[in-house]
Amino acid sequence: MTRSLSADALAIWHAAVDAVRPGELIAAYVRGDGPFRQVIAKAKRVLVVGAGKAGAAMGEALETALADQLDKVTGLVNVPADAARPLKRIRLHAARPPASNHPTAAGVAGAEEMLALLRGAGSDDVAVCLLSGGGSALLPGPDGVSLEDKQTITRLLHASGATIREMNAVRKHLSRVKGGRLAQAFAGRELFSLIISDVVGDPLDVIASGPTAADPSTFADALAVLDRYELQAKTPQAVVEHLKRGAAGKMPETLKQMPANVHNAILGNNVLALRSAAARAEELGYCLVNLGSFVEGETRHVAVAAAGVIRSIRADGLPLAPPACLLIGGETTVTLGSNPGKGGRNQEFVLAVLSKLGEEGMRGVAVLSGGTDGEDGPTDAAGAIADETTWGELTRRGLDVGSHLDRHDAYPLFDSIGGLVRTGLTETNVMDVRVILIR
Repeated sequence: MTRSLSADALAIWHAAVDAVRPGELIAAYVRGDGPFRQVIAKAKRVLVVGAGKAGAAMGEALETALADQLDKVTGLVNVPADAARPLKRIRLHAARPPASNHPTAAGVAGAEEMLALLRGAGSDDVAVCLLSGGGSALLPGPDGVSLEDKQTITRLLHASGATIREMNAVRKHLSRVKGGRLAQAFAGRELFSLIISDVVGDPLDVIASGPTAADPSTFADALAVLDRYELQAKTPQAVVEHLKRGAAGKMPETLKQMPANVHNAILGNNVLALRSAAARAEELGYCLVNLGSFVEGETRHVAVAAAGVIRSIRADGLPLAPPACLLIGGETTVTLGSNPGKGGRNQEFVLAVLSKLGEEGMRGVAVLSGGTDGEDGPTDAAGAIADETTWGELTRRGLDVGSHLDRHDAYPLFDSIGGLVRTGLTETNVMDVRVILIR
């Protein structure tokens, strides 16, 4: 092969992202065999609500797909501020600033408007909810606690290394929107929830904290998460008291069974993205190992395991001989120390692989890890990429991989050598895609 390994890795990663862009996903659903089109045709109004990093593109795609019914459409979708733009009938409500994943007052205002819209629905009105990754932070409706308390517990959970399921178990029990409560507010005929999944296994109750799905978690489960990560003493007292009142049966639980008029549909996910990446890798001449979308755990641990597979491929041709492409989906976590630097789980993954393999181990290797939403932690990068030239660049600049890794400070290191993958918001979100090429 004469092509650059890094160029191939980027081509494969972009193929994954392109496969889960909302335009064709929404169009395919609307023209499909289900009842959606027929129900919309009979509706008096189509009330559109929702939230997520893909919300802007989903709203635009829905307007295109319903061009002949557009006069019926009204509503709003909460999106990141840098995704907000004018649409014809759906208002994109800027619910949080760029490169942030915390609830805001603007997000609360949007959620309140959605609840009022759905509660005011007539018997001939139909609702469409557009949900995607990032929806939990973009659709806050604090219940029994202040927004500031909700922001504090969200930050604590992120820093603790809690999984998305654990974080959402807490958030759902502090919300008037999550845990099926958005669907519960709907007073109309049929509600269709169109979903792009950013969660391992695509559980409806976890994606965007399940505003239109039944919730199996309980107040007691939420308290158990705080205990598991030793957060009760750090958590605002109002949050702890609210969860304890719920666990004692003094407040109603989240919805445990969805009404028959609520229809949830997964349109895109990490599996679809990996499938497209695999096809592109094979077109480029690589033998393929696709480890699938169920990869979770501490980022460094996953990186060490990946480095071991790279060494096996190079040394023994196992599980396959070069030229090889290793695809890893899912979503890992990073447990931050007391004074972390700047970065994200994808940048840390690439840095950890570099640290484990060293200069010699990176010969004939390219490693790319990126969030399909274009955001990795509180940074302007989707992730990072490294190849056999990276060590030379680091040496010339006197940068130490180990110290940056220990400080969770991957961003400035990769920024200084041009190793960040910057895409801007992709307006989709199906977790992470890691592409490792071995020649």
